[in-house]
Amino acid sequence: MITPTAGNVTETPNARMTGLAAPSRGSTEISTWTVAIEAGRTGPEHSVSREQVWTVTAGALEVTCDGRTERIAAGQTLVLPPDRVRRVHAPQAAEAYVAMRADGVVSVPGTEGTRRLPWAS
Repeated sequence: MITPTAGNVTETPNARMTGLAAPSRGSTEISTWTVAIEAGRTGPEHSVSREQVWTVTAGALEVTCDGRTERIAAGQTLVLPPDRVRRVHAPQAAEAYVAMRADGVVSVPGTEGTRRLPWAS
């Protein structure tokens, strides 16, 4: 059983991620976390090496992937393919549950290298 603690929370200028299942918390294949985004916030453009599944649990998100924007509202799920540039925007306060393979890494266009997501590691 995994109970979120303050140590599982990562705050960025755009969102708060709370890590749930991850290798550091006993999972070997899947990472899951929640995301809380304040109204008007937009995350950085980036790509992820693994498929991600986003289920919005409150509010709505606008997700742009490969130049196409989808609006997903509470109760809807969006599957984001791997290695595609995406950006997440919250036109209103939103929360989501995210799942991906535990070995996913992120890259940012115009920068070298990749990094692991601390809330998913």
